[in-house]
Amino acid sequence: MLFKSKKTKRVDEDQYELLKNAEARIRQKKRLYYHFVIFLIGSVFLIVINKVLKYGEEYDWFVWAITFWGFLFAIHFFNVFVNHRFMGKEWERTQREKLVRRQRESIAQLEKDVEKEFLNSDLDKTE
Repeated sequence: MLFKSKKTKRVDEDQYELLKNAEARIRQKKRLYYHFVIFLIGSVFLIVINKVLKYGEEYDWFVWAITFWGFLFAIHFFNVFVNHRFMGKEWERTQREKLVRRQRESIAQLEKDVEKEFLNSDLDKTE
């Protein structure tokens, strides 16, 4: 029974991690969709201010504002759908494992070096 509980505990931890990642991903997408809706409403609002209310009518400044905002939205979109795929949780996990493995290897090498020095110093004392 003890071994069984350890396995189910590990599965529960894995399921919790998957659930946590899924919730974070849902939040990312939800923020992106909110950004898109606000972008559309804001764009219409900027056009109304410039054309209907005739604020700065001599120049169509809303085009530049909407272009800049569209560029920011494109960056947001890229981060959510493209960058996440290449640098998501799986990438983070493999990078973390790689760094831990390198640290363990360097610690093992340092232990070997210390052991060699200790043995050499013991040999020098006996002679």
